Amino acid sequence: MTQDGLLARAGVRRVQEALAAAGSDAEVIALAETARSAADAASALGVPVGAIVKSLVFRSGDQAVLALVAGDRNADTDAIARALGLAQSVVRADADFVKAKTGQSIGGVAPVGHAERILTVIDESLGRFDKIWAAGGHPHCVFATTPNELSRVTKVTAGAISTAINVRTTSDRLNPP
Repeated sequence: MTQDGLLARAGVRRVQEALAAAGSDAEVIALAETARSAADAASALGVPVGAIVKSLVFRSGDQAVLALVAGDRNADTDAIARALGLAQSVVRADADFVKAKTGQSIGGVAPVGHAERILTVIDESLGRFDKIWAAGGHPHCVFATTPNELSRVTKVTAGAISTAINVRTTSDRLNPP
């Protein structure tokens, strides 16, 4: 599919419209390479993995919960539930639930432009970056923003909802401390 074709898709248009309605100048762009994972997006954009916003959909009962997490961090489900004041725990949602609640497919879920209003929380560790990149409603589409603007357009305050990813090198495994 051409870049213009990607940008014309309904899910991508909803994201662009939601950004504009929130007063953002951010523009969804189409990438030649996939941005399905944080590592893919970082590689395609030439930015650190942490500057990629992972839009992770969880469920608490029948309610959708969206955690916007730095690409180099893991979501902490207990912290997400606490930050949102949920009585029930949150668990990772399956692809059908994600599509039904967001109108977008896993790998392209954006922070905005969903099929329905979703409880959202933002990882405060995104504040390490001046510019961050989020999915634009399709696995090949993204948009640039800032942590402050992301909070503003989602109407959400950032919180401590992630943990560092423990990356061990081959030499670490061969020579444990």
